[in-house]
Amino acid sequence: MRPTLCAFVCVLFLSCIPVFAQQQTGQQGVGPGDEDEARSRMMHDMEKKAAKERVAALKIDTDKLLKLSIELKAYVDKSDENVLSLNVIKKAEEIEKLAKSVREKMKGPN
Repeated sequence: MRPTLCAFVCVLFLSCIPVFAQQQTGQQGVGPGDEDEARSRMMHDMEKKAAKERVAALKIDTDKLLKLSIELKAYVDKSDENVLSLNVIKKAEEIEKLAKSVREKMKGPN
């Protein structure tokens, strides 16, 4: 009975060696430098994506700013020296607000 038990223990031990080898090999491949590099690469990608999104938003906002400016000019052209339309004032305020937003986006996330 004893030789059978001894053979069982040997087979069990030998079957575990590949598992231990895999664990040690897997742990050696990941070092602090690799994690820092991966984190740095991920941050760079995120910053690049944010910059692209900011530029896309700026294009949309400047298109809207142009449209509002053209509308403001049309309102001013229709008014005379005695009457200043309420629409002109509202349009000017809307342009001012959007222009400030564009300026802040152009500065970036500082």
